[in-house]
This record gives sequence, C-alpha cells and structure tokens, in this order.
Amino acid sequence: MSAFDFLLQGLATASDPMLLFYALIGVTLGTAVGVLPGIGPALTVALLLPVTYRLDPAGSLIMFAGIYYGGMYGGSTTSILLNTPGESASIITALEGNKMARKGRGGPALATAAIGSFVAGLIATLLLAFLAPHVVKLALVFGPREYFALMVLAFVTVSSAFGDSTLRGLTSLFLGFGLACVGIDQLTGQARMSFGVPDLLDGIEVTTLAVAMFAVGEALAIAALGNTGEDKVHAVKGSVWMNRSDWSRSWKPWLRGTFIGFPIGAMPAGGAEIGTFLSYATEKKLTKHPEEFGHGAIEGVAGPEAANNASAAGTLVPLLTLGLPTTATAAIMLAGFQQFGLQPGPLLFATNPELVWGLIASLLIANAMLLVLNLPMIGLWVKLLTIPKPWLYAGILLFATLGTIGANPSTFELGMLLVFGLVGYGMRVFGYPIAPIVVGLILSPMAEQQLRRALSISQGDWTVLLTSPIAAVMLGIAALALIVPLVMRMRGRGAVLSQLAGDED
Repeated sequence: MSAFDFLLQGLATASDPMLLFYALIGVTLGTAVGVLPGIGPALTVALLLPVTYRLDPAGSLIMFAGIYYGGMYGGSTTSILLNTPGESASIITALEGNKMARKGRGGPALATAAIGSFVAGLIATLLLAFLAPHVVKLALVFGPREYFALMVLAFVTVSSAFGDSTLRGLTSLFLGFGLACVGIDQLTGQARMSFGVPDLLDGIEVTTLAVAMFAVGEALAIAALGNTGEDKVHAVKGSVWMNRSDWSRSWKPWLRGTFIGFPIGAMPAGGAEIGTFLSYATEKKLTKHPEEFGHGAIEGVAGPEAANNASAAGTLVPLLTLGLPTTATAAIMLAGFQQFGLQPGPLLFATNPELVWGLIASLLIANAMLLVLNLPMIGLWVKLLTIPKPWLYAGILLFATLGTIGANPSTFELGMLLVFGLVGYGMRVFGYPIAPIVVGLILSPMAEQQLRRALSISQGDWTVLLTSPIAAVMLGIAALALIVPLVMRMRGRGAVLSQLAGDED
C-alpha cells in the first residue's frame, strides 16, 4: 500500500466520533494552558499527561496531538500580547508580534499566527506522511561535522539578526555559552562551573532562563518606568482581522517558513528554534519593508510561526521512525507511547500501522480544529491588552513563578528566576538583545558535543571540519553572514567620514 492509502486509513480511524472528541479536548486544554504566560508546549503536555492515563492508546495519542498543537498556538498568543514566550521557539514571535500589539495591531498579529500555523501544520503533516523516509535518509547523512556547522550558522544568524549591534549580539550569545557550561560534562561526566552547589549539577534550566529574561525582565522594566506613561500597552484599534495588505505580505512567509522549519525539525539534532531564527533572518533579508523590522513587521510573525509549527510536525519524523526525541515535548510524548508499552521506531509502522497513521491523520484534524476554535476567539485574546498594567504584569509574574515551580519545584530555582530576571532587566537598560543568551544556552551544548565528537574521530585535527562539503558550505555561509554586514557598515562609516572631511574643506 502507498502512503496515500495509509493516510486515508488513518483519517478513517481518526474520524471516529469519540476520537474526534478526544482531539477537541486536547486542542482546548492545550490552548487554555499554553496561553498562560511562562508555560510552553513541553510543560503543557507534561501537566496534562495524567489526563491520558486511562484512555486507550489511540485516544491518548490523538489527545496528545491536540495538546501539542494547542500548546504551540497558546505560546504564540502570550508572545504577541504579553511579550512572554512560553518556549524558546516563540522568542522570535515576541520580537515583532508584541510590537504590533503595542501599535494596536494585536488582532492581525494573532490572525497571521493562527492561519500561518494552520497552513504550515497542514503542509508539514502531509510532508510527514509522504516524505518522512526520504527526510530521515537525508538526516542520517549528517555526521558530527555537519551538525556543528549547522549550529555555527544558527549562532551567526542569531547574533546578526537581533539588535542594532552585531558585537552586542555576540556578547549576549557568549553569555549563553557560559551558562551552558554549568553542570555535568556530557562526555567526561565531570562537574564543571557548579561551584559546589548540587542544584547546579543538572545545569541551567532553559525554561527558567527564558521565563526570567522575558517575563520577569519585562515586568521589572515596566515597573521601573513608573507612571511616566512610556511604553504603554494600548488596546487594539480597528478590526482584529487581517486586511488585504496583511494577506499579501503573509502568504509567502507562511510557505517559506514551512519549508525552512520542516526539514530542520526532522533532523535528529534539529529543533524549532533554529527554523524560527533562520525564517526570521530570511524574511528580514527579503522584505520590501525593512524599516518595519524591529518595530512590528507582520512578516516577522508569519514566517517564524509557520516555521515553528512546521518544525513541530518535522520533530515527529525522528520520533516515530527512529524513536529519537529531539525536543523536550517529543521526549514527553515518547513517555506517552511507552506508558502503553509502545516503542516508536521503524517496527512501529509495521506492527501498529493503524495507530501511527491515525496519529498522523489526527494532526490534520487537530490543526483544523485549532483554526476553527481560535480565529473567532481572537477578540477575546486581544482584550488581555486592556487589563490594567499593574494587574497584567503581576499576573505575568505569578504565572511565571507557577510555571517555574511546575517545571522544577525548588526554592533554588526560584532564586535563579529572580537573578536572571534582574539580568534581563539590566540587559534591557543597556541595550543588549535578550534572545541570543537564551539561544546560546539551548544550542551550545549540542554544538559542543558534535565538535568534540568530530575532533575525537579525527584525533584532534580541526581541519576535518572543512573536508566535508556540506559542513564547509555551511561554515562559509556563516563566515559571510558575519563578515559582509561588518564590511558594509565600515564602508558606510568611511563614506560618512569622507563626506564630513569634504564639507570641512
């Protein structure tokens, strides 16, 4: 049988009224919990894992699919309306989406996020069904050298894409590198930079850092403004729907984001973060409105949100075919499989084809339910902006604290939340971008691991990184992405100085 026939069988399985009901419950619960500030899809799935214990495997996994997609959409809602990403992949959405919300365009930002998520989820799920074996073969070609080169490209992209200064972006990124070194060394098993504190042996929690930098740091920055009236959160003006210009500026980023996010999410060392960063950088280069980036460009919401959701479907490729979870959410979903005695991998497609294809088909159904459920509720989400500022940011601090406790119930973790919140406030004051430090914490352990593996295989010969054509091309692109903007900036300064010298003469 072809993949199309299996998908039709899966749709027949997922169309059972009871399974449709489970999918609806999953979408609703995932959105409701995911919309809370500081709570992302991984924590959403973890919190709702006990709900599925007594269900049959098909109902449980289909509800997981709904929770997963609902939590992804809820993260974009908090990023846009409250500048509080519930997960690292929503950082990009907060950059432009929150600026749109502050200009009274939170409705179109939420609409392009919802429709982009639907378009990307639909296309990516079909790609999962028809192209998964080929994508897995491509991913298996990547060795340590290629993975390290991919990480370097992501680092350079992040540093140059955020903020007005590449140097400040790199500084923030290297702070993330330093934080990522805390904990147990992945290869030797030795403790490093833990300073004798047992709580630091597990490393710095990404959730704690992201919530502190964005939620706590933002709340402190707003509180520091006092009653000056600056940086006021305005209610949405006009229609909450997208106009013709928004549609024309969004549909191409939706497609580009989909085809950027899916293959990266499908790679065993991928993840939604890389896809969203590359999508944002791509839209920033291709936009016809470069002056709007950093001030609320709708392309900066449409592309990364599509990449985020496409990557979510792509993550299921290594999970279902290799049993390899590449994200925290995928790891929790793997636990959901194992609670029913199921082990994802190549044999799962042969032993439980109805279950696997029913799960894939349920992604299509959950995606459609998410669009139907959330588009009419855009007005409700937008009204969050009209909440009085003290209540709003007090609520953000409350839910940020609850989210941190839920992920790691420890007083030490709450202390880290406060410390990193103060660091986030200080970085805002001095104009350093927030996103690179979080990206450094997320990606640098993978980059370090792959680099050390490559050097171990080559017995310390670093030139081996350039002997792989794929790695060499990616490293070359990274070098150009770092050098070209600096050269252009120096030329611009030289032209200005020449002009001033000519005026003095």
